This record gives sequence, C-alpha cells and structure tokens, in this order.
Amino acid sequence: MVQIYYDNDADLGVLKGKTIAVIGYGNQGHAQAQNLKDSGLNVIVGLKSGDETWIQRERELVKGAGMESTTIEDASARADIIQILVPDELQPQVYKDAIEPGIEPGNAIVFSHGFNIHYNQILPPEDVDVFMVAPKAPGHMVRVMFEEGNGVPGLLAVYQDATGKAKEIGLAYAKGIGCTKAGLIETTFAEETETDLFGEQVDLCGGVTCMIKTAFEILVEAGYQPEIAYFETLHELKLIVDLIHEGGLPRMWGLVSNTAEYGGLTVGPKIINEQSEDAMYEALERIQSGEFAREWILESQAGRPVLNALERQEKEHLIEEVGSELRAMMPWLKS
Repeated sequence: MVQIYYDNDADLGVLKGKTIAVIGYGNQGHAQAQNLKDSGLNVIVGLKSGDETWIQRERELVKGAGMESTTIEDASARADIIQILVPDELQPQVYKDAIEPGIEPGNAIVFSHGFNIHYNQILPPEDVDVFMVAPKAPGHMVRVMFEEGNGVPGLLAVYQDATGKAKEIGLAYAKGIGCTKAGLIETTFAEETETDLFGEQVDLCGGVTCMIKTAFEILVEAGYQPEIAYFETLHELKLIVDLIHEGGLPRMWGLVSNTAEYGGLTVGPKIINEQSEDAMYEALERIQSGEFAREWILESQAGRPVLNALERQEKEHLIEEVGSELRAMMPWLKS
C-alpha cells in the first residue's frame, strides 16, 4: 500500500540549528535552497569552480536571494546536511574531490535522483544518513508553488539510516521545500531510479520524440508540405499533453473530437504494438541490470561523443529547420 506523508507528518524543528548545504544552484538547486531559506532554515550554497564569469553570476544570484555562497569543499565541511544537485554525470567526481573529505559521522547526504547511489557511483561512509527527496516538478515550479503557499508532490526514500533519524530528517527537509503540502510518496532508491530512467527513455523523451519525427517524415515523404506536417505531428502535441496533464486520459478523450477519439483508440494499439512492447521490456531490462548505467558512465567519461553526435543530428533534422521558422510566427511562445 502506498505511503503518503503531509505537513502534519513532518517537523521542521528537526532541522533547527543544523546547516544545510545545497551543492549546485541550477534548476533544482536554486528552488530548493530558496524554499529552505524561506522556511527559516540555515542554508549555504556550494558552487563549483570553473568559468569565473559564470560563477560570479551565480554568486550574485545567491546573494540576491539572501544566502551565502562558498566553495563546495567549504560548504560540505560546514554542513550537517548536504544536498547534491549537480548533474548526475558530475556527481561522483564532485563527491570524491570536494564533498567526501568534509563529511563527518552523523551528517546526512541528500539526493533528488537515485542514479549514483543505486548504481554504486557514490559510496557514502556507513556512519552518515543517506536519503532522497525528489520533487516531481521542474525547479521553477517548485519555487512558484512554494511562493504561492502551495507545494509540488515529491518522493522520499531512505537508503542508509545511520542515526536512526534519517526518515525524520528527510520528512523535515521535504517540508522545508514544500513537498509535504501536496503529498510525499515513500519509495526506494531502486524504484525511483529505474522508473525514472524507463519513463525518460521509453515514453517522455525517447519514445515521444522518435514518434514525432517518424510521423513527420512519413507525411513529408508522402508529398505533404513540411509546414503542415509540423503542425499536425509536433505543434498540436502540446494541446493533447496539457489535457492529459490536467485530467488524465479521460479528460483528453472527452475534449477531442469524436473522430479523433475513434481514430486514436483504434489505430493507437497498431502503432504501439507487440514489437514496441518487446522493445520497452528490453529497455527496462537494460536499466535493471545496470547495462544502461554502465554505458552512460563510459559515454560521459569519454567526453560524450555519441550524445554530441546525436544532438547535432537532432538540430539538423528537417523538422527543426521548419519548426524554427514556424515558431518565429508565434510570439506567445517567447513568453
């Protein structure tokens, strides 16, 4: 049975007197740090060294939000709770070089995605708590909902409970960023990681984009204008996704035309068929076995040559050439 926690289940007092270091000030970093600070907690932001112009900009953003920024090394050494919010592929090296030396017994290490713990890329000492609080929304929404007095749903997982209070601290952290207002679902690092990767690859990022491009290519090859194909295979997808997002599949089917509903329900299963399902199961097996993780880790270590080539191909696809011209006709998209 699913376990969901709310504000009454969490006590911010657990975090009083503790210093929380948020490592990274990107999409999630800026939102979580500011929400924690506005919840009355002591927050410092750890920034990696690098392009001095970029780092200076981040320092100014942190200062403007009323918080202190420092190096990752200093933040980690001073903190009781360390939330690691740099990209997955950077986390192991950042942890080894800048975070691990400052960790003390009884500290807590926090993640918002379980990849590096689940696939053993980060191996914390046994005398620290390790838990995950994963908001199920992009950072800007985590911040906006908090400012409006609401919150976004989130996930909570405890990997290592050295102090006996890891769950209690995790609940308090989640309350500090607003997740317990909407509801915090208990899970595990394995479940969060494997389902997240599966959704990205099979549906949300991989499956959808390949479906769009293939449908576009078929219409163009059949002699239809690329501009018309763009509207029918890519542009109108937002309408459908918004309806599903707002009220699930029934709301979408109820608001599209009867023609669209009948065509979709009868033809859809022919597109996503047994062969498609086999490919999905294969993708899941690669995730569960760690094969995908090993492939991505090696790809990152090699400088991402495959990913760079694939990104270039995406930008050069006809759908993007046509799309950039059509999007220029839609000023509302810029806002």
